[in-house]
Amino acid sequence: MNTEPAPRRAVIFIDGQNLFRSAKDAFGHNYPNYDPIALARAICLREGWELCQVRFYTGYPDPADNPFWNHFWTSKFAQMGRQGIHVFSRTLRYRNETIIQPDGRESTVMVGREKGIDVRLALDILLLGFRREYDVAVVFSQDQDLSEVADEIRILAKSQGRWIKIVSAFPMSPTSKNRRGINGTDWLKVDRETYTSCIDPRDYRPKKPPISTSEN
Repeated sequence: MNTEPAPRRAVIFIDGQNLFRSAKDAFGHNYPNYDPIALARAICLREGWELCQVRFYTGYPDPADNPFWNHFWTSKFAQMGRQGIHVFSRTLRYRNETIIQPDGRESTVMVGREKGIDVRLALDILLLGFRREYDVAVVFSQDQDLSEVADEIRILAKSQGRWIKIVSAFPMSPTSKNRRGINGTDWLKVDRETYTSCIDPRDYRPKKPPISTSEN
């Protein structure tokens, strides 16, 4: 059994869209209003971890496709950069998808999808672990595709002969539909009080709203 280090160095990996969807489901927030630095500090303070780095990953729309949310994200990226957060972002890829309306009719809508975000997130978790840059990897996500990363981290810890923990952090309330963290990780539930204390006071949305101001 490898000895748990002191202090335990933590790197925070945030899947921006996954965190937004979880917060919307748990607390009803209709846009990504979280402050990544505040969340990272709150969690590390609670758990007694030494915060070393915050990394943020998300897809975002091209200005030609959705100027409102493009403005929001580029402004938020700029602020995160000033805070020292490492940001990895890519524009969304769009395709037509058929959906079934409540009355049974079919309709076609254009849906934006992230490409390469989860792959970059998984690679960075492994790369920084290989470089021994953390003892605790805190992943703000419930994406079960990352369960394979948890398996690889345990193999890495054994090969390096050291203690490593991987944690899945996510908002949770009685209204949450998804109540599971990533398989093979420790689960860290963020309650309403903690999340509310970490809301970004800055609102990066343009003054003129679109037809719908809810981030998808």
